[in-house]
Amino acid sequence: MTLNLEGNSPSQQPAVRTTSSRLTAADHRDHWLARWGVNRGGHRIEPGLYALGRPDPAAPVLVTANYTLSFDALRSALTERDAYILVLDTQGVNVWCAAGEGTFGTDELVHRVEAVGLRDIVNHRTLILPQLGAPGVAAHEVKQRTGFRVEYGPVRAADLPEYLKTHHATPEMRRVRFDLTDRLVVIPVDIVGGLLPLAIAMAVAYLLGGWLSLIAAATAILAGIVLFPILLPWIPTHDFSTKGFIVGFLVALPFALLVFQHNADLTWWLRTAKALTQLLIWPAVTAFVALNFTGSTTFTSRTGVRREIFTYAPIMAGMFGAGLVLTLAGAVIKLWGGA
Repeated sequence: MTLNLEGNSPSQQPAVRTTSSRLTAADHRDHWLARWGVNRGGHRIEPGLYALGRPDPAAPVLVTANYTLSFDALRSALTERDAYILVLDTQGVNVWCAAGEGTFGTDELVHRVEAVGLRDIVNHRTLILPQLGAPGVAAHEVKQRTGFRVEYGPVRAADLPEYLKTHHATPEMRRVRFDLTDRLVVIPVDIVGGLLPLAIAMAVAYLLGGWLSLIAAATAILAGIVLFPILLPWIPTHDFSTKGFIVGFLVALPFALLVFQHNADLTWWLRTAKALTQLLIWPAVTAFVALNFTGSTTFTSRTGVRREIFTYAPIMAGMFGAGLVLTLAGAVIKLWGGA
């Protein structure tokens, strides 16, 4: 629904859409589809200004992304509250990721304030942004360009009712958590997104090494998608890549032992080389998948991810390449010996 503010014609004042804090069955269905990566870019709402309840000119203005899960988390937390919600065009991406990409940023915030005529709607000059949006917004520039002061609210929308009473965030409200439940939530979308690469990897592994390699490929990839996020806080080392190497080594070790034991007819050095390929290829694959998880967690930063990529991507590629060369060399030697 939309409404025009009293005393303004549609040509003078952009429409203010209305919303409520109640989530419908359709909203929950949309959330489920988003979590499973179905129509991944389609879970978005129209950017603009939304009236929650019956806000007056003194009502707070809260800013969020046009990703449905972000918008719905915000409005559902504000039960029995009158407020304005300013929705930025983040191209259907959540606040934290959009801040990193720049779509939840200074220019878009300034543009949206101007586009909705916010100065004429509220009698204060404060915008409440989610804390996780801070990396994308230069508060001083927003103040200079719009006259609105940026105030950072708590990390989680659930803390907003308490925060709005005093506009003071407690240390607990500021603490970024990414516990087991949060990590489990992102696994389904990574599984769906990884189905095609998984199928290709399994097919190639089968052609090169048979059923054992096929199972090893599936295990290595799924270890990065499922096992890694579950174990994340308890894996030693700091970097996601080294954590991935550890998990990958542990899941590859049984396959290396199987390869060594099941090739008793070969010389010891060929058996060792074939086993070594398992410890080169699959930990590199798991580490690569784990590195991609940096885009799903608040544990990382843009500079940290960039550093990891430049540091560990060559190591992953080198290990994978060395393992592939050993695999191909073993196949050639086997064919040559059979001839």
